Amino acid sequence: MKKRFLFTLLLISGIAAAQPAIRTTSQQAKPWTYWWWMGSAVNEKDITHQLEQFAQAGLGGVHIIPIYGVKGYESQFIPFLSDRWLAVFAHTVREGERLGMGVDLTTGTGWPFGGPNVTPDIAAKAWQVQKDQLVTRPTRQQVKRAGPGGQGPVVDYFSKAAMEQYLKRFDSTLIHLPMRPRAVYNDSYEVYGANWTDNFLNEFRNRRSYDLASQLTAFLDTSQTEQSILVHQDYHQTLAELLRDGFTQTWADWARKAGYLTRNQAHGSPGNLIDLYARVDIPETESFGSSRYPIPGLRVDKGYEVERFGTPNPLAMKFASSAANLTGKPLVSSESGTWLANHFQVSLSQLKPQFDELFTAGINHIFYHGIPYSPRAESWPGWLFYASTNYGPSSHFWPHLPLLNQYVERCQTRLQNSRPDNDVLVYFPIHDLWATPAKSEGRIHQLEVHHVERWLLPQPYGQLGEQLLQRGYSFDGISDELLNGLSITKQGIRSAGGATYQVILVPRTTYIPETTLRQLDKLARQGARVVFEGDLPQQAAGFHEHQTRSAEVQRLGESLKKQPSVTISADPYDALNRLGIRVEPWAAQGLSFIRKRRPARQSADTTQYFIANLGNRYHQNWVTLSAKGHVSRYDPLTGHTEVLPVRQGKNGQPEVFLAVEPGQSCFINVAPSTAHKPAGRPVSSVSQQPQNSRSEPALVLQGPWQFQFGPGRPALIASATLPTLVSWTALSDSAGYFSGIGRYTTMFNLPAGQSAAQAFVLDLGDVREVADVRLNGQLLGTAWCLPFRLTIPANRLKRTGNRLEVAVTNLSANYMRLYDRLNPSWKKFNDINIVDIRYRPFDATTWEAMPSGLLGPVTLRPVASMSEGHALGR
Repeated sequence: MKKRFLFTLLLISGIAAAQPAIRTTSQQAKPWTYWWWMGSAVNEKDITHQLEQFAQAGLGGVHIIPIYGVKGYESQFIPFLSDRWLAVFAHTVREGERLGMGVDLTTGTGWPFGGPNVTPDIAAKAWQVQKDQLVTRPTRQQVKRAGPGGQGPVVDYFSKAAMEQYLKRFDSTLIHLPMRPRAVYNDSYEVYGANWTDNFLNEFRNRRSYDLASQLTAFLDTSQTEQSILVHQDYHQTLAELLRDGFTQTWADWARKAGYLTRNQAHGSPGNLIDLYARVDIPETESFGSSRYPIPGLRVDKGYEVERFGTPNPLAMKFASSAANLTGKPLVSSESGTWLANHFQVSLSQLKPQFDELFTAGINHIFYHGIPYSPRAESWPGWLFYASTNYGPSSHFWPHLPLLNQYVERCQTRLQNSRPDNDVLVYFPIHDLWATPAKSEGRIHQLEVHHVERWLLPQPYGQLGEQLLQRGYSFDGISDELLNGLSITKQGIRSAGGATYQVILVPRTTYIPETTLRQLDKLARQGARVVFEGDLPQQAAGFHEHQTRSAEVQRLGESLKKQPSVTISADPYDALNRLGIRVEPWAAQGLSFIRKRRPARQSADTTQYFIANLGNRYHQNWVTLSAKGHVSRYDPLTGHTEVLPVRQGKNGQPEVFLAVEPGQSCFINVAPSTAHKPAGRPVSSVSQQPQNSRSEPALVLQGPWQFQFGPGRPALIASATLPTLVSWTALSDSAGYFSGIGRYTTMFNLPAGQSAAQAFVLDLGDVREVADVRLNGQLLGTAWCLPFRLTIPANRLKRTGNRLEVAVTNLSANYMRLYDRLNPSWKKFNDINIVDIRYRPFDATTWEAMPSGLLGPVTLRPVASMSEGHALGR
C-alpha cells in the first residue's frame, strides 16, 4: 500500500509537468466545429472551398470525424488511413495552416475506438459465470457510425496491451505525415456492457489484495448487503484504475510521444471523471439537448424527450473544468449544441444561453456539433448528419453565424487568458456512489452527462454543489487521487497545477479510503481549512481488512476533530461564512457566473467575472462584489467597455449598479485600486441609484407596417400593409412554406418632450429569428439573441419622420415542409440515414408552419444608464 501511495504522488506531480505547452491564440479563442467526413468522400478542391468558408465566418478550427457515407457516392468513398485518405488529410492540415485554422482528428471513425485491426483477443469484454467461476465473454459491440475502413469490433478499453496494439495502426500511417493534427480525440465513453478484461482477476488481486473469486457470492449479490457493497466498491475501483491506466494514460502517452495534444470526453465511463479528465491535455464535456431556462421568449423544442435524454447540467460540466483547473490545463472544451432542436429548427437565440452556461461552468473552448462535409455541387440542403444542429453553409443562420462566432471569440479570449479563482474544493466521494445499485448495462456505474438526476444530483455531492452554485460560491470538485497533489502555501491550498483554494469541503460521506482521510489530516495539520458536512465518515471503502481500516478511519477522524483548522457542521454554508470564504450573494437572485483572475504585469491581478442571466428574476440592482477596486463592464456582444456606477452601501461596502436582463451576459472586471483605471467612457461614482430605465415611458410603434417578401425559398413577391404585426405565415397558404427574408417598414415620430439628443433602446419584442435593422437609411445593427434589443445612439433619431426598416430571416423549417414532400430522395445517407429529434425517421411533411418574422411589440424608450445601453445586442 505504501509503495502504491508513493507512486500515486509521483504520478500526480507529473500530470501538470508533463503537459505540452498550450499557447492561447486567436485561433483557439474562436469557436471550432466538428466536421463529419461522410464516407470520407472528400476532395482537395471542396476541402479548400469549405475551409475558406469556415475561416471567413470566424471559425478557428475543425475536428474531423470520418463517418458513414452517402448513398450513390460509394465509388468516391476513401478508406480510413489509406494512402489517398492520408493525402486529403495532409491537404486539410496544410490548408488549415494557410488559413490560420487548426485541425483535430478522432483516433478512429465513429465511436468508440475500434476497427478492422481489433482482433477478438483485444476486443471489448464482459464477465460471466461458468461453473462457479468468473470467465470472459466478448461483447461483440461494433464501432458505431463507422466510416469506410473503420468498421470492426470495439477495443478493450481496460487493457493497456489492447490499446497499444490498436494504436499501432496509426504508427504505421498517420504518424509519418509531415502535417499533423493539433490534437487527437476520444468521444464520450459508449462502450456498452463491457465490464471486464482478460487479466482482470490478476489486476484485482494485485490492486485490492484479495481474490475476487473468493467473494463470488458477495459479488453476484444484488440485495445490497454490507459485504456486497464493499466488494462492488473494489470492483468499480479496479475498473476505474484499469480504464485510467489501460486506456486514458496509454492513449495520452502515445499522443504526446507523437506530438499530438489529446482531447477526451471522459463522461459515460465507469471511472472517476475527474481523474480521467486530468490525464489529457484538453478535457471535454458535452452539452446535449436544450436546458429549460425561464428566459422570456426562449423557444424549447416540444419534441425533445427530457426523460429519455436528460438536459445539460453545469455540475456535470464542472468535472472537466475542475480537472483542468487542478492540473493547470488552460483549455477546457465542449461538444456543444447537440440536438438543441429538430433539424432546420435551431436558432441562434437558442444557442447563446447554452454557451453562456458552458462559460459559467468553466468551459472556454467551444466545439460546434457540427458541420457535415458537403460537395459544392450538391443541391440544398446538402449532406447532413443525423444529429442536429447544423452550423454549416446550408443552415438558415449561416449568414449571421459570424455574429455568434464573434461573441464566442470575445468571451473565450478573456476566459482563456485568465486563471481560476475558486475558493472551495469539494471532495467527490465516489465510493458512496459505488455503494448504490448500478443501473447501466453490465451492472456498472457509467457517469454520463445526460441523466445526472440518476447518479449525481441524488448524491450529497450533487446536492451540495447545486446549493453552492445557487448561493454564489466558486468551487471545483476534487478526487481522492488529486487530493494527494495538494500542498500548503502562504496563499492557501495549492494544487499540482498551481490553482489556489482556501478550504476543502467534504459532503456527507459514508465510505472513504483511509488514505484520503490521512491526506486530509496531514493537510489540516499544516493549516489547511477543512469543513465536514454533518459528521466525519466512519467506514473505510472496500472489503479487504475493512474493520481494521475502518478503525483507522475513525482514529483519523478523532485526530481531525482536534485540528483547529477543521470544522464539522450540519450547516456548511454557515461554516464557510464564518471562515470568510468569498461569496457572491447576488447569484441567489438567479444569476450564473464564473470568477477568474487576469494577470497584470505591473500590479495585482484583475478579478474577472463572466455573468449570465439564464433566468427571469434578475433585471438590475445594486450588488456587492467580493472583489474590490475599480469596476468596469465589458459587453462581448458589442465590444463596448464602460466604468460602472458605484456607491457606498448600508453596510459600508461598495456596491455597483448591475443591469443584466434575462438572456443577457457580460464581463465585470475589478482592477485593484492601485492599478490604472480601465479604458472606457468615464462615469463618476454616484451615491444614488441610476434612474430605473425600465420605468421610463415606452413608445409603442403601432404601425401600420409595410411588408415585402425578400430573397428565399420558394420565391414570393407578395407585399402587404399590416395594421398590426403578425407572423408572415398568416398572410397566405404559400407564405407558410417560405424560408428567407421578410422586410418590415414603418414611420414614426418622437413624442413631445423627448429629445433626439439622447440614446434610446429599440426593443423588437418577439423576433423569428434574426433581425437586421436600419434606421433612417443607416444600418443600426443585428438583433440575433434574447432580448432582441438594439441601442440607438444619441442624435440618430429625428423629431419627426423616422423610417425604421427591419429585415427578418426565419428558419428553414417551413420550406422543408414543402421540400420533404417534393424531394424525399434528399434523405440518402447510410447507417441511421436522417432522423428527427425522437430518433424516428425524419418526416417534415406533417409539421405545422412555424411563426416567422417580426411579431413585436416594437417599443422605443430612452436609455437612462450606460450599463443598459451597452448591454444590448448589435
